[in-house]
Amino acid sequence: MDFRFNIIVEYAPFFLKGVLWTIGLSLVGIFFGTILGLAIGLGKMVRNRLIRLPFDWYVHFFRGTPLFVQILLIHFGVMPIFTAQPNPLVSGAISLSLNAAAYIAEIFRAGIQSIDRGQMEAARSLGMTHVQAMRYIILPQAIKRMIPPLGNEFIVLIKDSSLAAIIAAPELMYWGRAMQGQYYRVWEPYLTVALIYLVLTLSLSKLLHRLERRYDA
Repeated sequence: MDFRFNIIVEYAPFFLKGVLWTIGLSLVGIFFGTILGLAIGLGKMVRNRLIRLPFDWYVHFFRGTPLFVQILLIHFGVMPIFTAQPNPLVSGAISLSLNAAAYIAEIFRAGIQSIDRGQMEAARSLGMTHVQAMRYIILPQAIKRMIPPLGNEFIVLIKDSSLAAIIAAPELMYWGRAMQGQYYRVWEPYLTVALIYLVLTLSLSKLLHRLERRYDA
């Protein structure tokens, strides 16, 4: 098999740019996904069924449909309502954020419900409001338990960001496809992209492992 390293070197600056956008998209997705996911997770815990219903359906929709389809719907269906020329990076970031929020909502819900109910009752008996008890007593404990699944969601998000290449967002996979289209080669672009994703995910896994050990100490 003829493996051409020279074209990998030629595309190295583009791959670097793609890595930066991949990390950027993933960070935006996990940041806004966490904020929205917390709100949705708390909404799913409301006892009133009518209030809880929209949050339940949000989670059902974004967890039950492919992210690939969601990206296409948002970029070609939703974004044109607001702008004549949708930005692929903006569409990709919004899609990743909305998708991540559905999964993070379940992480928050499970984490909060894993805390003994007696702690909420004790906090309320001390005069705290429900919001204060949630903020100062329940959430700090729940977040420690949520670090592993949140870290896994970030890793998944890094890999899922490759789907944004379908709308020409210039992340890592986009440049792999560009190299393949220019040189009609398969191994060089896609193996390079795969190895870069592997380095990113393994590095993040190691960082998260250290973070878990620090909080467990």
